[in-house]
Amino acid sequence: MDIAEAQKLAWENKLAKGFNTTDIPLEFGLLTAEVGEAFTAWRKGLPDSGEELADIFLYLAALAEMQGVSLDEEVARKIDKNTRRLYTPGPNGTLERISEH
Repeated sequence: MDIAEAQKLAWENKLAKGFNTTDIPLEFGLLTAEVGEAFTAWRKGLPDSGEELADIFLYLAALAEMQGVSLDEEVARKIDKNTRRLYTPGPNGTLERISEH
């Protein structure tokens, strides 16, 4: 399954179940809660950490759909952009971007 197909299926599920499809601030809040659940599952070594990561994707897909954004296209564009960026270690050890080709 590709990102575009997953986004479409996630949206269709929201419509079929009567879940939120219009309140963007609410969806961001729910996404944030899912990130917290995924972190807790990872931290505690729970077996459902993969499912929690999938929940994050599904909420993200819904947010994209609500805003008319194709995650498939945006992810491809962002990966391309990231591959052209160059970094160097900064004074405190964190990487600092030095250029974008």
